[in-house]
Amino acid sequence: MAIVLDKVGVDGLGEAVGALREWQTDGAPMQLHTGDLGWFWRFGAEATAAAVRTWSRDGRVLAVGLLDGPGLLRLTIAPDAQRDEELARQLVDDVTGSERGVLPEGRADIETPAGSLVRDLLFAAGWKAGEPWTPLCRDLAEPVGDPGLRIEVVGPETADVRAAVQRASFDGSSFTADLWHAMAAGSPYADARCLVAYDDQDDAVAAVTVWSAGPGRPGLLEPMGVHRDHRGHGYGRAITLAAAAALRELGSSSAIVFTPSSNAAAVATYRSAGFRQRPEVQDQYRDS
Repeated sequence: MAIVLDKVGVDGLGEAVGALREWQTDGAPMQLHTGDLGWFWRFGAEATAAAVRTWSRDGRVLAVGLLDGPGLLRLTIAPDAQRDEELARQLVDDVTGSERGVLPEGRADIETPAGSLVRDLLFAAGWKAGEPWTPLCRDLAEPVGDPGLRIEVVGPETADVRAAVQRASFDGSSFTADLWHAMAAGSPYADARCLVAYDDQDDAVAAVTVWSAGPGRPGLLEPMGVHRDHRGHGYGRAITLAAAAALRELGSSSAIVFTPSSNAAAVATYRSAGFRQRPEVQDQYRDS
């Protein structure tokens, strides 16, 4: 059967989310997670559907891509299809031909799983290694320590607090309570939690969103931030511990997170919360 590229509609998002859940396994190369679609869902179901591409054969989804910004495709592949030559060659044709409706002409970036054949073929076609990212992972078999701060689970009534901490943690962030409500309405958020940490003055100092992919599967931290006015007090470690504990309660087998390797402070924060560094990964890019 031929490989079919599909721009999913809102009704097709459930199939893409289901495939991503199924593909999350401990020890596998880190890849696009259910939570990545869940975080994108803050822009609404229609925008999320417009950004998702799937590749299927004989009715089975084999690859899922998220257009996570202009010219950026985050692509992942079913574990048993990562060296499938027919799929890999079709993926290369589709991401390099602007008429296919995946990536535009000119400069483009793509995230592909380490060890996948499509990654090899893109390098052979002239794509180059891009920015290095550090994946980190914490096993959740054992209970997580006390974060040492008051941690609250965000609900509709405190969405404005969660949004304010996000904006104060990331320069240029435009996150709002309305975007939180849109995200929380998405199907991935059924297995997710937003947490806010408060200091002893009852100031909201850090926040995180955690995404389960189901019991016995790795859960994702995306995003985690510390309010710029409250840095240097260990609040990043505290909210990361709280995130790991929340994922354990949701049944996750491990907690995973990605950060640019250049962000040494973030890497150090996750390591202080019991996360282990895994080998760096690099995006691939094509010059304009």
